[in-house]
This record gives sequence, structure tokens and C-alpha cells, in this order.
Amino acid sequence: MVILEAKKVRKVYGNKFNRQEVLKGINLRVEKGEFVGIMGASGSGKTTLLNVLSSIDQLSDGEIEIEGQQFTGMKEKQLAEFRKRHLGFIFQEYNLLDTLTVKENVLLPLSIRKLSKRAALAKFQEIATELGIEQLGDKYPGEISGGQKQRTSAARAFVHEPSLIFADEPTGALDSKSASDLLGKLNHMNVKHAATIVMVTHDPVAASYCSRVIFIKDGQIYTQLHKGEESRQTLLNDIMKTQGVLGGVQG
Repeated sequence: MVILEAKKVRKVYGNKFNRQEVLKGINLRVEKGEFVGIMGASGSGKTTLLNVLSSIDQLSDGEIEIEGQQFTGMKEKQLAEFRKRHLGFIFQEYNLLDTLTVKENVLLPLSIRKLSKRAALAKFQEIATELGIEQLGDKYPGEISGGQKQRTSAARAFVHEPSLIFADEPTGALDSKSASDLLGKLNHMNVKHAATIVMVTHDPVAASYCSRVIFIKDGQIYTQLHKGEESRQTLLNDIMKTQGVLGGVQG
């Protein structure tokens, strides 16, 4: 089942005197349950692609559908509602509210749903246990580590069971142990719950947790790697070889 489909997606910045075409007619499909990585050199368009796919930025031309709904023509209010119901986000800088506890931050996406307090707390307990933050519920973001903050951010993204989760450099601010822990948790959620994840990363180790890795070059899809039955180490080796061909994927 196709969760996301992008057709001839273009993104242009500037005006007719100073025009920069960042995305040049990208076509992309993401199936339910895929864990897709997007890689590319700094300036290749990978973050712009994530932003237009996730409705954070408007595309200049083309179509994007998520679960059969084309959101490109939606008004801002409709779009906000669509995001709340269908999308989850994990950002590099966590984007947690410092005045709310871990539990309150995680439960924010459920605030628009008519869930009883008991049902909401049960949801928190379930997701927090899977992501290893069940003991942190009453703490504030300022009282926990970076890795714990990012797992809280991930719990917030997963708690309302969205159609699609977008992750923008989720390990970028983490040390290697915390990054590995988070990626293991994301992989667990992807496998156990068939959660569909699209992640931008510059880190080949992070990308090796994905089931498919897409390389962007000069605003177009350059190539793709599929994990299939290969080991994570084999995929990592293939990613690094592809980076070598591209001249190194940095930033």
C-alpha cells in the first residue's frame, strides 16, 4: 500500500532575476511500513525535499499525496488539521516545550482527540515503555539528557499512530551511544508496528538502519539502495561506496 506519492515535485526559490531551482521534478513513492533514508551533499535538496513532502514548505509545482489525500491545495487551517491527524515529526533540536513535563509533551498530539484521561495515560505508558522513557514522565526537558529528549520527541511523534513520520537529522545532536539507542528504537517501532518513517540524515550509520536509502544530487534522485535480505553492515558498506562515487555526502 502506497502511503506517500510525489509526482514531478519542483521547488524554486527567488524571483525571475535570481532564481534557484532546488528540486527538479522528483518522483517518489513510499510504501506502508518502509523506513526510508534520504541522503545527499549539502545543498543537494534533501532537506527541502523533506520539508515539501511533510507540508512544512510549499512546493512550486507537482503533486504530493499522503494516504490518497492531496494536501498541496489545502488552506492553512485544513493543512494544520491534516498534520495533526496524519503526520508525526522528529526534529534535530527536539522541539519540546520546556514548561511541560515529558508526559505532557508526549501527549500533546492526543489533545485534539476525545480520549479519556485513562486512555491517554495508557497510550503514554505503552509508547514510553517501548522507547525507554517510562520513568521520566514527571521530569521537565531541562532535567533530562539529549538522548532522552530525542526519545521523548520520538514518543510524541508515534503516540497518535500517524500515517507517516518525518525525521530531520534526528541523531544530529546526539553522541554515538545515544544515536545508536535512538535508531534501534526507531527500527523497533518500524518493525513491530509497521510505522512508516522518512528520515533525512548525513550519517551513513544512521542510514544503515533504513530499508531503503535514496541519494539526492543537484535536486534529483541520483540512485537508491534497497536493504532487502542484506545485513545492516552490508548496507552500510554500500552506502559508503555510493558516497564515495558522489564525492562524499556531507551536511
